[in-house]
Amino acid sequence: MLTLSLEEFMIELNEGSIKNVGPTNKSATVKLFDVESAEAREFGDKRVKLVFDDEDGNEIQVSLFPEDVRKLVSDIEKLEDDSPVFE
Repeated sequence: MLTLSLEEFMIELNEGSIKNVGPTNKSATVKLFDVESAEAREFGDKRVKLVFDDEDGNEIQVSLFPEDVRKLVSDIEKLEDDSPVFE
């Protein structure tokens, strides 16, 4: 299941073209639940791409620098040690 929340979002649709309307203060939150597959791979010379898919064909890709990946790995290792999630 994919949820998408868009804030302060307005577009203009004119003859098949989409154009931003209004100020550039837009933001979005995307959540993907019931992930069926997850993988990590190289993305360019300096990043790691995490790719998550669900059974409905929704996909989220996240590009991170190595230091962010290391922090994420550290957070997961702490959860493995301290959280009942991994029991």
